[in-house]
Amino acid sequence: MALNGILGNAMSGIQASQLGMRSVSNNIANVNTPGYARTKVDLIARSAAGMGMGVQVAGITRVADVFLQAASLRAGSDASKATASAAILDRLQSQFGGTNDAGSLYGRLVKAFESIGAAAVDPAEKVARLSAASDLQSFFDEATRLSAEVRALRDETDRRIGSGVERVNEILTELQSLNTQAQTLNASGSDSTGVTNRQAELLDELSGLMDIRAEVQPDGRLFVRTENGTALLDNARLQLSYVPSGTGAYGADYGRITAVVSSSGATVDLTSSIRSGELRALMDMRDIELPAIAAQLAEFTSGTADALNAAHNNSVSYPPPSTMNGRNTGLIATDLLSGSGEATLAVVTDGGELVNRIDLEFTAGGFTVNGNAGTTVDDLVTQLNAALGGDGTASFSGGRLVINATAPGTGLAAVQDEDSPSDLGGGRGFAHFFGLNDIITSPRPSFFDTGLGAATPLGTGAGQEMTFRISTPDGRSSTEITIPADQASLGDFVNALNDPATGMGGFGTWSLNGDGALNFTPSGAYANYDFDLVGDTSSRGDTGLALSQLFGIGDAARMSRSEAFSVRNDLRSNSSAIAFSQLDIGAGTVPGDLVLTEGDGRGGQALYNAFSSSRRFDGAGGFAAGTANLQEYGARLAGDVGTRAARAERAADSALSVKEAADRKRMDVEGVNMDEELANMILYQQAYNAAARMIQASKEMTDVLLNMGR
Repeated sequence: MALNGILGNAMSGIQASQLGMRSVSNNIANVNTPGYARTKVDLIARSAAGMGMGVQVAGITRVADVFLQAASLRAGSDASKATASAAILDRLQSQFGGTNDAGSLYGRLVKAFESIGAAAVDPAEKVARLSAASDLQSFFDEATRLSAEVRALRDETDRRIGSGVERVNEILTELQSLNTQAQTLNASGSDSTGVTNRQAELLDELSGLMDIRAEVQPDGRLFVRTENGTALLDNARLQLSYVPSGTGAYGADYGRITAVVSSSGATVDLTSSIRSGELRALMDMRDIELPAIAAQLAEFTSGTADALNAAHNNSVSYPPPSTMNGRNTGLIATDLLSGSGEATLAVVTDGGELVNRIDLEFTAGGFTVNGNAGTTVDDLVTQLNAALGGDGTASFSGGRLVINATAPGTGLAAVQDEDSPSDLGGGRGFAHFFGLNDIITSPRPSFFDTGLGAATPLGTGAGQEMTFRISTPDGRSSTEITIPADQASLGDFVNALNDPATGMGGFGTWSLNGDGALNFTPSGAYANYDFDLVGDTSSRGDTGLALSQLFGIGDAARMSRSEAFSVRNDLRSNSSAIAFSQLDIGAGTVPGDLVLTEGDGRGGQALYNAFSSSRRFDGAGGFAAGTANLQEYGARLAGDVGTRAARAERAADSALSVKEAADRKRMDVEGVNMDEELANMILYQQAYNAAARMIQASKEMTDVLLNMGR
């Protein structure tokens, strides 16, 4: 071999050793750098005519396993989804508290009924009554606070979705820039491992936000897709877009995560393509978990208010109130009234003597007032005025029935017939249905058993309408259906809802039950679809209530009930006005008889019994419709929130374990091993020294040859 060949072989060895030591040094320097994968120098032997010609550096490669990386990315997405869900539910569970926590919603309910029970033992004790009213208000204040907390969390998750989408765009933009750099470096044969490491680091961060898979191209570029194959970055880049609604209100119409293809300008909906990661967790919390808890909370507080009102409307204070102001029922004067059973309205002196009694009986065809028949709300007012004579007046406007006792020193009271109690819808008696003596008030309907039948006039104006959005189980909007809400009767409106061509008949069935509740049952093929009310311009007569509010259609009408209840102001300021007594009226009771006495605690006992009396609850969140008492439902609600949080925490622990295992296997391949790197350093140093000695030997041989020629 010529001396030049020896020198060439030696120089190639020195250069290869230098690159090797540089690679080892970088590995050691980045031993704790997240996302860094070790590099190695690829060497190949050079030869010519069967003779060795040194060593050639084929390139510096990043040691990675695409399959382990893919597993790590999937595990990272699942872990981020689980931990984000667990964090939100843990925060909410800490707000609800447990059944043993006196300051929790359940604890406040128990305290309120304990105060009512204590007051019922001594009805004349004003302090006990004030405590009962205060504790009841504390319960409903806590329900309001919790509902507001749910709305705040929904708003927070919505804003975090917006921030997450912005970060996704930043990552995709940087990856696109890195793709250009990698392509250039690979084309020139330069070291691109720095770019590749940054790509891997960004992929890890992106997988925490959404589920992705990456494909490395031969030229070094990185193509990114969602797990279901939607391209985020290839030859073009998607620009994601999401505008937070700015509210966590129930019934809010949240937008979709859309994307614009940078090359063509085409818009795609990415919402359903995001199936894991923090973004999916936030969307599930906002759209599924938090609304379910809000629905259960609303049903619980509404049931509590309704149970208390049922007892209070069948009781009376001593002395009796001179005015009964009904709630806004959503009814209009022409509505048909029907039901069953009997009730009595009485005018009573402040001393408890009966002045006038009005007997009401309800049937499927209408009602009678002291034997005089009627069918509409207007008829009821007319008959009540006739029966009251000079002892009182009745009026109806804005959905409210108001009855006044006109003679000084007299008041009003109502009582159900013991053998055949009146029922105008959902088991609610005459006074309860109209809210004549409610202890808990609300500006909006708290129950949706309207008592209305198919023949009832709808009572809406021309051109009014309701709009529903039907969405597929994966969240894609399927269609929107707008239904006229200006039909002549309620039955006509139900028919319009069920029209297969212009209504929702192709998706399910709307039905009006015997209590006047309007319900929708999806058909089997659409059982998992979402049916959302997105618009309602209807207004029923002079009530100011939309049809959706009256019948409880949509999240806004049902879930917002939690924040509407309060103990009547006059009862909080004057505890003597709380109805702790009951009328003693039988078939033979006549004016002049004593029907009300001071110290009667039966009304207070009835209020206390509302805690343990079974009642019907509508389906809400994950709870099916059924019968339970307030104690059982309240404990179940507290337990469900805790169970959701515990289940999410277990899921997070499991997902993190999987992620740790996947990351560990990935690091076994990609990670830097100090012992191995130090061994490689020694190897490259020895190779460098050997190459250097070859150069020294070549020099000595050259010197010998030169000296021989002298």
